[in-house]
Amino acid sequence: MQTIKAAVCRAFDQPLTIEDIQLSPPKAGEVEVTLDAVAICHSDISFAEGAWGGPLPAVYGHEAAGRISAVGPNVQGLAEGDSVVVTLIRACGQCACCTSGQPTICTTPQAPEGPLQTSDGAPLFQAMATGGFAEKVVVDRSQVVKISPDIPKDSACLIACGVITGVGAVVNAAGLRAGQDLVVIGAGGVGLNAIQGARIAGARRIVAVDMTEDKLAVAREFGATDTVLATEAKPWRAASKAMGRGADAVIVTVGAIPAYDTAMRYLAPGGRVIMVGMPHSGAASSYEPVILAAMGQGMVGSKMGDVVIQRDIPWMVDLYQQGRLQLDSLISGRWRLDQINEAIADTKSGAARRNVILFDQAT
Repeated sequence: MQTIKAAVCRAFDQPLTIEDIQLSPPKAGEVEVTLDAVAICHSDISFAEGAWGGPLPAVYGHEAAGRISAVGPNVQGLAEGDSVVVTLIRACGQCACCTSGQPTICTTPQAPEGPLQTSDGAPLFQAMATGGFAEKVVVDRSQVVKISPDIPKDSACLIACGVITGVGAVVNAAGLRAGQDLVVIGAGGVGLNAIQGARIAGARRIVAVDMTEDKLAVAREFGATDTVLATEAKPWRAASKAMGRGADAVIVTVGAIPAYDTAMRYLAPGGRVIMVGMPHSGAASSYEPVILAAMGQGMVGSKMGDVVIQRDIPWMVDLYQQGRLQLDSLISGRWRLDQINEAIADTKSGAARRNVILFDQAT
């Protein structure tokens, strides 16, 4: 085992601590990735606050990019030195979900023992199958996608979660077609990427809904045609006025219950609400089923944009290289690992798009 530095959560809703931890070498089907960058996702923060439970101590972080530094047995198509994006999507490729093209909801249980230990040899949980708030990770081969070494890693890491979740929710989950109308509730990191996905898909009107004018201004930069303040008495009326009708799809990118309570009001007959934002466990929303039935409307959950990473990430990388998908401008700040608590606080303030931790080896 080798010693690396990581940000460790030892108690929920407490600052992370920078510690020396132990990392096992890759086993069969695994690779070791030396990270250049890892972004801070709101899911990491929610986990660290105890919103969804889980074992402790733990290393969070799941939106990463770096270079392969070791390859375990039986790994094909990857080699030391390859630049890769690292995701939390660990897929067996054999269960009913994987074989039906839904690897984001793979049903094969993960082994309870991971590659991490504390400095004194005690168990250390590799959260979200990644543990990316660390200098290195050991992950399953299915979790990584090779990318061009020319792409800056601080931009590339954003693809691993926020970009695929937002773009995928529109393209894969909603199946948005050219000429249709979309409402995106929440103009944070995932919301901005949903807006980008709608623009790329050829949406006629893209209406962004958020609590602040500042975020709505940014939403326009990413492709929103119209914006609505969620603080209005009945914001769905302003959205319908902008579109001239209800929306074909509503993407809820925030975990706020009021957003879910009102999402259906934005829909046209036959429309769908795509549920992306994750409220805390135990939080509940309510609906009148008769309306959904009478209007032919529906709701569907979307995990990680329903992506197939080996198919969708290369496509998104190509869009970035063409200048059609914004990544660089999604970054609000760049921080060192020892500044992670400050970066988390900045993210929680609501002003950040995405904060990125850069490691010493970043170029």
